[in-house]
Amino acid sequence: MFAASLLARYMHGPTKKHMGTAKRVLRYIQGTLDYGIAYEKGKEAMLVGYCDSDWSGCEDDMRSTSGYAFHLGSGVFSWASVKQSSVALSTAEAEYVSAAEATAQAVWLRFVLSDFGEEQVEATPILCDNTSAIAITKNPVHHHRTRHISRRFHFIRDALQNGEIDLLYCRTGEQNADIFTKALARNRFEYLRSKLGIISAKHLEGSVKV
Repeated sequence: MFAASLLARYMHGPTKKHMGTAKRVLRYIQGTLDYGIAYEKGKEAMLVGYCDSDWSGCEDDMRSTSGYAFHLGSGVFSWASVKQSSVALSTAEAEYVSAAEATAQAVWLRFVLSDFGEEQVEATPILCDNTSAIAITKNPVHHHRTRHISRRFHFIRDALQNGEIDLLYCRTGEQNADIFTKALARNRFEYLRSKLGIISAKHLEGSVKV
């Protein structure tokens, strides 16, 4: 997802380097055709989200990349990798913007799930690995840190007060959305891929033909 989103930024003027990277992505797809997202029967339909960002990850304009992922009991079913619309002045700001984008998605998913008869009674937990971003969300007194942030991102506070979401801390090593924000080492990539519920059909005991 991240690789495809990154390459899409250069569609107007690709270079040989971009073409070579695209071929690597295609080789990865060719080697994982039997992979898919596993959804387990009988799991509690509880919406859980993860959000992360890569501060100033784009070397062209120094903008950050936001990523989020949502699970409903088992495998991931909603995710995104998007470059932020403005330059963040700190990691806390980049994470705060990412959390706001994940909150918008969480509010919409809660609405859709209620139509399907899976109303989320409790606040949807969104896990973030930046304590400063969480503090800004829960303490609006941080004026010197937030006065330059676009107002449209501050609706996360309303969602928090209304009991729709709850922004919680998680360790960076367990941040599932990290895979949507930057290129990772193979071991790290494969670990987070499995955490998202993506497995090979060969691991399913005769229930799927490969």
